[in-house]
Amino acid sequence: MIKEAIKKVVIGQDLSEASMEETMLEVLEGKATASQVGSFVTALRMKGETIEELTGAAKALRNKVVTLDVNNNLINLDRDDINVEDETILATSESMETGTNTFNVSTATIFVVAGGGIKVVRQGNWARSRYFGAADVLENLGIKLDISRTDVEKCIEEVGIGFLFAPLFHGIMRHVEGIRAEMGIRTIFNLSAPLANPANSSAHVLGVYDSLLTEKMAQVLKNLGATQAFVVYGEGTFDEISICGPTQISYLKNGDVESFQLKPEDYGFKKADRKDLAGGDAQKNSRIIHAILDGEPGPKRDMVVLNAAAAFVAAGLDSNLKDGIKRAEHAIDSGAAKEKLDALARFTSSCGIFARAL
Repeated sequence: MIKEAIKKVVIGQDLSEASMEETMLEVLEGKATASQVGSFVTALRMKGETIEELTGAAKALRNKVVTLDVNNNLINLDRDDINVEDETILATSESMETGTNTFNVSTATIFVVAGGGIKVVRQGNWARSRYFGAADVLENLGIKLDISRTDVEKCIEEVGIGFLFAPLFHGIMRHVEGIRAEMGIRTIFNLSAPLANPANSSAHVLGVYDSLLTEKMAQVLKNLGATQAFVVYGEGTFDEISICGPTQISYLKNGDVESFQLKPEDYGFKKADRKDLAGGDAQKNSRIIHAILDGEPGPKRDMVVLNAAAAFVAAGLDSNLKDGIKRAEHAIDSGAAKEKLDALARFTSSCGIFARAL
C-alpha cells in the first residue's frame, strides 16, 4: 500500500481518509521500510497534508494506542512535540545547549485547570537532553511517571490529572521514532500524534507550530468527534496562547469552526516580551512552576492563566474567556492549583514502578 501512496503523493495527489489510514497502519505495524516511511512523510509535507489525510493518520494511531478506561468529562491539553526533531527545537530555543526560550507553560497549566475543577490529561515524553520535555520537569516536581495504566486511570479519577507517558501509551510509534530523529524535520506525526490521546477526550486545547494550521486542525478534531476545541498559534511562543502578541485561534463548537485573533491586551494583560517568559532546564522550569502556583505575579503567571481560561471554556465550565480567567486566577490564589501538584506527587509516589519499555 505504501508504494502506491508514495507514487500518488510525490506527484501532488491527495490521499483519501481511508487510504491514509490504511497506509499509516502499515507504517505503524512496521511493514514499511525506513526509506519508504521517510519518502512518504517528506512527500506529504512538501505537498501539504490535507484534512482527510490528517484525519486518516490520527484514526490509525487511535486504532493502535493503548486506551484508558475513564469517563469522558475531561480535557486534553497538547502541543507540537519538541522532543524529537531538530527543526522544532531550533525554532523554539536560543540554541540546543541553553534550552527553550519559554518555560513549560502547558505543564504549569494542567495544575491550574485541575484546580479549577476540570479533569485534565497531558501527554509527554522523555527529552533527548535535559533541556526539553514535560516529563523531565514533572519528575523535578516530585512526580513519578513510570506507573501503570490502571494507576493513571485512578489518578485521573482521584486527583483529576493524568500524565500520559508516551512510551507506555504510544508504544506503536516505536517503528518510526528512529526515523523521525534521523530526519530532523517536522512531519505528519507532529500533527497526528497529539490527536491520538489515550483518554479519548472530547474537549481539546491544541497548540500547533504554524498559524496556517489552526483551522485545518480544528476541522480534523471535528472529524474525530471533538465537541469543543481551541487550536492555537501564539506570536513569540508558537504553540500556546501568547501574551507576547496576537494568537491565531480556531475555535470548534457545535460543529462550526470560527477563526480569530486574540490579543492579550483585550483581556487586561500587559503585553510581554518573549524574554519575560524565559525558561531553562528541567530544574529551572520546575522552580518557575512552583513560583506561579505559589501566587507570584508577572507575565509567566499571566500566560498560564490565559491558557487555563481557554481550557475551561473548551471543557464547557465557562462560557467565555473572561470568566475562565477569573476561574484560573482563583485556582491559583486559593491554593487549589498547588494542592493538585502536591496531590499528584503524593499519589504517584504510592504507585509501583512500571517498566518504561513495552
